[in-house]
Amino acid sequence: MAEQTGSTIHKKQKLTIREIAVTAVFIALTYVFTAFVNVKLPFGYGGLIHLGNIPLMLAAFLYGKRTGFFAGALGMTLFDLMSGWTIYAPCTFLTCGLMGLAGGWLIEKKSGFGYKLLAVALMLVIKLAGYYIFEAIFYHNLIEPLASVPGNILQVVLAAVPVLVLITPLQRALKIKKSDI
Repeated sequence: MAEQTGSTIHKKQKLTIREIAVTAVFIALTYVFTAFVNVKLPFGYGGLIHLGNIPLMLAAFLYGKRTGFFAGALGMTLFDLMSGWTIYAPCTFLTCGLMGLAGGWLIEKKSGFGYKLLAVALMLVIKLAGYYIFEAIFYHNLIEPLASVPGNILQVVLAAVPVLVLITPLQRALKIKKSDI
């Protein structure tokens, strides 16, 4: 009995170590895709169009809500903290973390292309609502935050296209089943 318990504990540690490693990789990828693949917008408050949502969505769709949450929350918040967007860090942590959590949660519950589209739509709504509410409070204005909406939509759409094209082949290549998430 003691051997079985020891091997069960060992198996759980291996799974946990793998999950931590995969999550760390997606945090790093989200940071890199946000920090180094971006274009500053010339309108509104000068936000960014970046590709950080690609690894965020991949993390959520491939590995579920926990990895999605940490990839979004930590990967994008690290960018804010290290690049002069520090004031946005709390909003980014909550908003992008919730994007990964919600997208991953939906994909854990239901599979199929339609649910992936629904997960992208849910992530978009969270992004739009999170940043709009933050900017409305921060700028004391309900109209000015609307300037960020087109950029936020563009970010999510630009990420969704390659993710939706690549997700099924990636799941097959990585041999990820719904039960693995």
